[in-house]
Amino acid sequence: MYFAALLARTEDGWEASDTDLDDVETLADLTDLAREASVDEDTVLVFIEQEDAWFGIVRVDGEDDPRIYVSDAAAATRSSYGEILVDELTGGDEDDAADLDTLDLDGTEDGEDDLEDDTDDTEEPGAAAGRGDHPAGPLGDRQILGDFGFSERELLAVETDAMAEIADALGASEVLEAVR
Repeated sequence: MYFAALLARTEDGWEASDTDLDDVETLADLTDLAREASVDEDTVLVFIEQEDAWFGIVRVDGEDDPRIYVSDAAAATRSSYGEILVDELTGGDEDDAADLDTLDLDGTEDGEDDLEDDTDDTEEPGAAAGRGDHPAGPLGDRQILGDFGFSERELLAVETDAMAEIADALGASEVLEAVR
């Protein structure tokens, strides 16, 4: 199960809203959602968290390219939304809809047993699902929140309930809890 929220920076602080990711198939879709929530092209943070298995942050500052951080690349690739982020960070083919179509929104594969039956002995594990090997651990911009006073060291130390811990450090815990 996922929880996703947008935190938009304003002159008065942070504004939070939960977000529906049903129509998100690419990083561009996610970036568009963030830009729609932006006030005067200020910073918007998109948080995606999957049951304490992994979390991701996409930061959009105006028209700049999005910055991305994923807490555990290997865990995230088992998730349709995480795979979008990891593919962007590793240069994977984010437009390959065939890979996304095999994933349920809960991060499990449709017909998982069928995929195993369709593979021949020459394929490497995971090849049928279209994913390469990604190491367990963080991937992406570790300084994504540095200018908000949340250091790389603090980001790497986050383990459970990531959104709440980060929102608290940013001074946005009350607005985030209002949308949870």
